[in-house]
Amino acid sequence: MAPEHLVRRLTAIFAADVAGYSRLTGMDEEGTHVRLKEHLRVLIDPKIAAHRGHIVKNTGDGLLAEFNSVVDAMRCAVEVQGGMAERNSDVPPNNRIEFRIGINLGDVIQDNGDIFGDGVNIAARLEAIAEPGGICVSDDAHRQLRDKLDIVFDDAGEQNLKNIGRPVRVFRVRDRGATASQRPILALPDKPSIAVLPFQNLSTDQEQEYFADGVVEDITMALSLFRWLFVIARNSSFTYKGRPVDVKQVGRELGVRYVLEGSVRKAGNRIRIAGQLIDAETGAHLWADRFEGALEDMFDLQDHVTASVISAIAPKLQVEEVKRAKRKPTENLTAYDYYLRGLAKVRRWTMEANREALELFCKAIELDRGLASAYGMAAWCYVQRKARGWMIEPVHESAEATRLARRAVQLGGDDPIALSMGGYALAFVAQEFDDAAAFMDRGLAVSPNFAQAWTLSGWLRVWRGEPDLALEHVARAMRLSPLDPSMYGMHGAMAYAHFLANRCDVASSCAERAMRDNPTFLLAICISAASNALAGRLEPARKAIARALEFNPDLRPSNLKYLAPFRRAEDLATFAEGLRKAGLPE
Repeated sequence: MAPEHLVRRLTAIFAADVAGYSRLTGMDEEGTHVRLKEHLRVLIDPKIAAHRGHIVKNTGDGLLAEFNSVVDAMRCAVEVQGGMAERNSDVPPNNRIEFRIGINLGDVIQDNGDIFGDGVNIAARLEAIAEPGGICVSDDAHRQLRDKLDIVFDDAGEQNLKNIGRPVRVFRVRDRGATASQRPILALPDKPSIAVLPFQNLSTDQEQEYFADGVVEDITMALSLFRWLFVIARNSSFTYKGRPVDVKQVGRELGVRYVLEGSVRKAGNRIRIAGQLIDAETGAHLWADRFEGALEDMFDLQDHVTASVISAIAPKLQVEEVKRAKRKPTENLTAYDYYLRGLAKVRRWTMEANREALELFCKAIELDRGLASAYGMAAWCYVQRKARGWMIEPVHESAEATRLARRAVQLGGDDPIALSMGGYALAFVAQEFDDAAAFMDRGLAVSPNFAQAWTLSGWLRVWRGEPDLALEHVARAMRLSPLDPSMYGMHGAMAYAHFLANRCDVASSCAERAMRDNPTFLLAICISAASNALAGRLEPARKAIARALEFNPDLRPSNLKYLAPFRRAEDLATFAEGLRKAGLPE
C-alpha cells in the first residue's frame, strides 16, 4: 500500500532542455546563462502559463512541466519552438539556443511538489532523442493528439529508450509545412554498431564506380551476418556518397559507434582495397590496412577487410564465427561483374533502368546458373515492373517472375538477397504467401541487419493481414536505415498496417509522409484515399483518388488485387469500400 503522502495521477508531462548546452557554455558561460534565463522569462514561462500548465522544476539547462491536457502541452510546445525560431533568426547557427522537447501522457507519483515515475522518465528520454528545435511524443500522447491539431506526425517506429524496460513507439512532430533543419540524433543500439561508408573509387576509369560500390555492398552484407553486430543499411550509408563527412556527425545521424571508410583501386587484373575503422564518438582510428591481389582473389580480399574490422571490434571473437561470415557467391567473375552492374542500374527507379538491370542479371545467370542472388534480383525487377505499371505482357512476365523467384529460393540456402527478394516476389506476383513468409524469415535469420528485407517482410505481413507484425518489421527497417531514400516504402507499409488495424487517422498520416517523399507512389496515394474516406474526410480522399487515376486511369474496384494483393477477402473489401467512397469509378 502506497504511503498516504504519495499521490498518483495521469498527467501530460512536458520535458525540455537545451541542445548542446555544454558546448554553448564552453564558448560563453555567462552569456549563455543570461540568454537562457531571458528565453525562459520572456517566452517559455509565459507560454506554459497561458496553456494552463505549471513548471514542476528547472533542471539547469531545461525544465519539467505538466499539463492537465496533452493538447495544451502540444500547443505550448509548438508555440515555444516557433517563438524560439523567431528569436534565433538573427543569431549565428553555432551560437543559437535551441530546445528539444519530449511529451508523454502517463501515470506519475507526486511527492512534495515533485513528480516521479515511468511517465516522467519516458518524457525525458523522448526529449533526449528529439532534434534541436524539435518535438517527440509517445504513442500514448499521440493517440490523444491526432486530428486535434494541424500538425504532421512522423512515425519513427518503436525506440529502445535508455533505462526504459520496453520499446516505446515514438512520433516526431513539426508544424505542417515546416522543414526540419537538422537530422535527428539517434540513440546507440544495445550492441556494437557500424556503418560502412561508400569507398572512394581510385581507378582511373570512372565507370568502375559500380565496382567500388559493389565491394562496399559485399563487405556490408558480410558484416550483417554477425548477429551481435548492428549494421546500418547500404541505402542510408550511401547518402554520404560524394561529399566530405564528419565521422562524429555520421555516428550521431546514423546512431552508430563505429564507421568504416576506405577506397578501391582496380587496374587491369589487380585490385587493392584499403580501409580504416574509426570510433565515431572519439574520432580515434582503431584499425587501418590495405589488401592487394589478383582480381580472382577479390572475395578473399573483402573477407580480409571484414575479419580485420571484426577483430578490432571484438578481439576475442571465435575464428569459426568469422569463417561463417565468408561468402563467395560465384567463381565466375564475369558473371559477378554483370551482377554488380545490374545492382547499379536497378536503383535508378526508371523503366529503362529496370529493363537494363533485368538484362544484366539475366546475363549473369547465363554465365553462372547457380548465382542465387542474380535470380533474386531478376525477380525483384519484375516486382518493380508490376508495382509501377511497367509490365507490357503481364501474364508472361508474371510467370517469368515466379520462375526466377522459385529458382532463387531453391538455390539460396543461406543467401539473404535470394531468399528475401525471391520470397517477396512469390508473395507479390504469385501470391504464394506461406512459402514467401518461410523463405523471407529464413533470409532474416541469416542476415538480421538486412533493412530492405525487413521492409519487404513488413509489406508481406500487410498482404497476409498481420498489421502488428508489419509495424514491428518496418520499425526494424527504419532503425537499420534511418536516412533511406526509399523511406516512402516503409511509411507506405505502415499506412496499410494501420489501415488494417482500423486506425485510419494514423494511416492517412503515414500515407501523407510517403507521398511527400514520393508523389508518384500509387500504393500510398490509394491508401490515403481509402483511409481518409473511411474516416469521413471526403475532400482529401477525392483529391487522392483523382491523383491515383492520373497515374492509372484503368484503376477500378475489380482489379485492385493486382495492385494490392491482400490475402484476406475482408481486407480487400474494406480497401475497395474506402476507394469507392473516395470516388473510384466501377
